[in-house]
Amino acid sequence: MSSAPDPATPVRTATAPVRLLAVTGEGTSRRRDQLAGEEPMEIRVAAPGAEQQPVAVTMRTPGSDFELAVGFLITEGVLDSAADVRSVRYCDVPRPEQQYNVVTVDVTRPVDIGSAERSFYTTSSCGVCGKASLDAIEVRCAPVADGPVVAPDVIRGLPDALRDAQRLFERTGGLHAAGLFTSNGELVVLREDVGRHNAVDKLVGERALAGALPLAGHILMVSGRVSFEIVQKAAVAGIPVLCAVSAPSSLAVDAGRRFGMTVIGFVRGDRFNVYSGTQRIHTV
Repeated sequence: MSSAPDPATPVRTATAPVRLLAVTGEGTSRRRDQLAGEEPMEIRVAAPGAEQQPVAVTMRTPGSDFELAVGFLITEGVLDSAADVRSVRYCDVPRPEQQYNVVTVDVTRPVDIGSAERSFYTTSSCGVCGKASLDAIEVRCAPVADGPVVAPDVIRGLPDALRDAQRLFERTGGLHAAGLFTSNGELVVLREDVGRHNAVDKLVGERALAGALPLAGHILMVSGRVSFEIVQKAAVAGIPVLCAVSAPSSLAVDAGRRFGMTVIGFVRGDRFNVYSGTQRIHTV
């Protein structure tokens, strides 16, 4: 498989400068700041001998766009694996300013886009928005592998490790992160985005293109809360342990139990809650 270069800093950058009025108890001042970039990206699929087909439009932070496209198509069940991908490229579009906002994934076999029953728009805050129904977003996959037994201290250390690696968050304060860790708490890869589900797709896409799926021996740590879709995407990638600094939804916990995953929330300080898969947490 080959891909055109995915620029580290494309025309649409990950951050944008802004001038603002800062108000404090001591008065006001005008200063410059950086905001997280947010742009629409259309994901298209081109099968052999067929025209490009639009699959989705998502609001994302520019950067790692090819990983996002591939990760999305895998975690949403459109593609089985990176073996289905022949190449990934930005598209020539009539409006030059949108050149880096349309990504086409050339695939090696015909794919049934219609069966996915997707709206062509998802928001940066919740990838589930616009889906036809709960059934339409349930990607069928086998339960995850047994995976590792993880020490509590490893779980407790993940939020700080995630935050320390968030370079764009340090500049903007406005991005979610998804970090993949070993069972010993070593960071493997981290991706940031305005959408928590986009950050996960970028991470899964990076691992897929590296030929590293499934991720049976790893831990996924996400900022914010755990939604059903985050659990679904982690399950498709084969990740057995999913952690977050905030709460999971009830549907996320139900999905975690169905997929045999360990779902952990409120990882803060010396405490955390295990909602499913307690057998993977080492207890004395």
